[in-house]
Amino acid sequence: MRILGLDFGSKTVGVAVSDGLLLTAQGVETIERKDENKLRKTCARIEELIAEYEITEIVLGLPKNMNNTEGERVEKTKAFGEMLERRTGLPVHYWDERLTTVAAEQILMESGVRRENRKAVIDKVAAGLILQGYLDCLKTKENE
Repeated sequence: MRILGLDFGSKTVGVAVSDGLLLTAQGVETIERKDENKLRKTCARIEELIAEYEITEIVLGLPKNMNNTEGERVEKTKAFGEMLERRTGLPVHYWDERLTTVAAEQILMESGVRRENRKAVIDKVAAGLILQGYLDCLKTKENE
C-alpha cells in the first residue's frame, strides 16, 4: 500500500510517493504542461505512476489563503481532485498546503541548490512535504 502526494499548480504538478510502510515521502517528479486547462497528459502520467507504484490513495495539496479562506486555486484544485477520483477510482484526500512551497524553497537553499536549479525540483519537494504531513498525521492518529 502506497500513497501518492500531489502539489497541483497552474503549470506543474509535483509528485511524491510514500514508502510501503507509510513512514516517509519521496519526491518523484514534476509533471509540466503548457496550458493550465490541458490536463489529459497530466492525468495519463498520474495514472501511469499509480500503476507503477501500486498506489491505493491520493493526497492533494489544498492551497488555502493564509487567513484560511478558499480562493480560485482551491476551486481548481478540488475540480482536479474530483476528476482524479473519477478517472482512477481512488480516494482523494485534501491536505492544507499553506507554506509548503516556502518550506521547500528553504530546504533547497539550505541544501545548496542554486537558484536557477530550484525551479525544476521545488514542486516535487513541496509534494513530498504535503505527503509527509499527511503520513505524520496518520501515524499520530494510529498512536492515540
